[in-house]
Amino acid sequence: MLIIIKIAKWLLKLIIWFFGISILSVILFKWVPVPLTPLMIIRCVEQKCDNKEMTLKHDWVSLDEISPKLQLAVVCSEDQNYLKHFGFDWGAIEKAIKNNEQGKKVRGGSTISQQTAKNVFLWPGRSYIRKAFEAYFTLLIEICWSKERIMEVYLNSIEMGNGVYGAEAASKFWFKKSANKLNKDESAAIAAILPNPLKYVANPPSNYVSKRKTWIKQQMSYWGNQLDYDKYNDEDENAVLEKNQNKKTKNKK
Repeated sequence: MLIIIKIAKWLLKLIIWFFGISILSVILFKWVPVPLTPLMIIRCVEQKCDNKEMTLKHDWVSLDEISPKLQLAVVCSEDQNYLKHFGFDWGAIEKAIKNNEQGKKVRGGSTISQQTAKNVFLWPGRSYIRKAFEAYFTLLIEICWSKERIMEVYLNSIEMGNGVYGAEAASKFWFKKSANKLNKDESAAIAAILPNPLKYVANPPSNYVSKRKTWIKQQMSYWGNQLDYDKYNDEDENAVLEKNQNKKTKNKK
């Protein structure tokens, strides 16, 4: 009985420490650049084990130093409901589940928020435990960070080539220029390789990447070639005001 009590106390302390550290980490990274991610460390270890040269290109830049075209390109490519959802796109998740059940090519329904949570705080994998942690951290960053901050961390942390992480490093690696200089075509090319950055090449692109790049550019045009972070916030505020106005009108009647 004493052993069970000790184990229970130890587990309780572990849980408290986990919540405390995780919440503090999310709050810290609301303002502080993320210097290193678990995936970066794992890739370096893999390179070392394969007797390859260890490569880690990563240069943190602020969101205003990343081309708005690249910001739009990744939304069009990875998560077109990014500005609308609160971390999870249930429609995309449902489609992914149905697609996978039908035996088609395995696809995910992860949002940019989920990918950010995974890249910054967790390890790669598809286990239910990892997915549960991913959901937890996704909610945390959606609560604590703005959409702009999530995008900033996302575009500074994701893998964009072999040993290449973040928009600035990727821009220099693929196109020999800074991230703020990327044009529409280059932005779409980088976004096109995100599903498998170790396999696909942004420049020169394969036939598959070229087709994805063309589709992404079409989507960018549908969006008016700009990403308005305030648009949906304004719509939400207007919806609330309209709802309150309707209540007042009914009460008067």
